Amino acid sequence: MRRTRLSGAECPVARSLDEIGDWWSLLIIRDAFDGMRRFGEFQKSLGVAKGILTTRLRNLVALEILRLAPASDGSAYQEYLLTEKGRALFHVVVSLRQWGEQYLYAPGEAHSLLVDNESGRPVERLELRSSDGRVLGWTDTAVRKLPSSSQKRRSPAATKRPRRGASEG
Repeated sequence: MRRTRLSGAECPVARSLDEIGDWWSLLIIRDAFDGMRRFGEFQKSLGVAKGILTTRLRNLVALEILRLAPASDGSAYQEYLLTEKGRALFHVVVSLRQWGEQYLYAPGEAHSLLVDNESGRPVERLELRSSDGRVLGWTDTAVRKLPSSSQKRRSPAATKRPRRGASEG
């Protein structure tokens, strides 16, 4: 079965999932944030087949989420480094981590914890805030469709009724 491409979707969530939505890609990105750089490190951590890992790493490089660089130890190996676009996924990975910590573990069940390197304390939960600092929930937001540049020239008054919540597109 062939996967549906979402790269042309109007919804930014759909486009994002098209690039990084499979679990191997997100786990590779997670491991890159944890300092892994070499193919063998990713393979050992994930236990993924080499062919799948090769495909995902090539894709992440093509999408400019990772870049290849000569090994920092001067060996003949290459390393995978997060680009600016890749580092911008940090909040996405932290958000998934925090959601998993809250909903996918039984009380007292062992799991890893994200801590502040300076204080050693657990990182506070991410919050969405308005421009004036209020904490926002999904009922406090609406998705509004922005017209494209060509639509602005044709009909500046044409807008759609706002939809509620980020999950709707």
